[in-house]
Amino acid sequence: MKMKKFLALSTASVMALSMAACGSTDNGGAAESSVASTTPATAEASSEAAAPAEVTSLNYAELTLGEDYTDITTTIKVLTNRTDLLEDGAAVPFQTYIDAFNEMYPNITVDIEGITDYASDTLLRLQGGDWGDVMFIPAVDKADLSTYFLPLGTTTEMDGQLNYYNQMYEGTVYGVPYTAGVSGGIVYNKAVFEAAGITEMPKTPEDFIAALKQIKEYDSSIIPLYTNYAAGWAMGGQWDPAISGSATGDSTYMNQKLLHTANPFADPGDGTGAYNVYKVMYDAVAEGLTEEDYSTTDWEGCKGMINNGQIACMVLGSWAVPQMKEAGDNADDIAYMPFPITLTSGKQAASVGPDYSFGINASTTEDNQAAALCFV
Repeated sequence: MKMKKFLALSTASVMALSMAACGSTDNGGAAESSVASTTPATAEASSEAAAPAEVTSLNYAELTLGEDYTDITTTIKVLTNRTDLLEDGAAVPFQTYIDAFNEMYPNITVDIEGITDYASDTLLRLQGGDWGDVMFIPAVDKADLSTYFLPLGTTTEMDGQLNYYNQMYEGTVYGVPYTAGVSGGIVYNKAVFEAAGITEMPKTPEDFIAALKQIKEYDSSIIPLYTNYAAGWAMGGQWDPAISGSATGDSTYMNQKLLHTANPFADPGDGTGAYNVYKVMYDAVAEGLTEEDYSTTDWEGCKGMINNGQIACMVLGSWAVPQMKEAGDNADDIAYMPFPITLTSGKQAASVGPDYSFGINASTTEDNQAAALCFV
């Protein structure tokens, strides 16, 4: 099987696991409990299909792995935020991918660098220019994608390759997601919830705050809701996605409607909308249901804490579930639930879409660009 087909298969597997974690059932499964908040490739391409940029001969869709560019001998540098995959004990360490790649391309050396404060540091590195060959594309303006990254193909070409992508501009794709998942939800410790007497998952903001209070009453040493405030990205980057999927059930709301809505943060009176997403955060802090000192939260440390029951839950995407499971001996206690908002339809929802995307340096050498494309 060609490697370029692997992403579609792995994405499907991730989505199946993510939807199962959200409580899908046989009568509708993921369709009943979630809605796609990040637009699938076929739909999004139609809105950005005009005037594609000129694509180089290095084309993602046309690459034949193990046959093309096998004569290249070089070293490529790859930047990643997944520092956990560089550590001993990772379920699928990065070296596993490198070893598989080197079976096809033994003369291409892959140098991986993990960056903890990825969102900020990579933007600075990008400005400097000499950052390497492959990175997860940080938050750059889409109009600037061609300045930094190699075009990989048109949206029409990529529609047949990927289930999801979001790094495109005017019909040209610059990034390939390394995974997809569910966002706007909550990773929690089932054993803690059950021990505190919570037998049903909260489906409204009021029920959720009541559950956090119940956990604190059960054991005051447990942090009911850990904010990860000091990490920065764990606030807006994890709470904001709930505005589209969970709080509105409208995949276009966050990026297309919110700015054109009068008083978008007003209380709609029905337990939905952005107001209720942020009210959950406000009430949890006001009621003393979060960590005592939010300025000293520890992202790496919190993984073991939720695994061993010191933390009850955190607002994170489904991508975090494997990391929390691997952080201790209680993998079976870690689970995922939708954000505690029920739509007027009576259903809960979650956002589905790609995570970070691999981008290739537009300024590196031609050999390194080809080697990077094979690796991606």
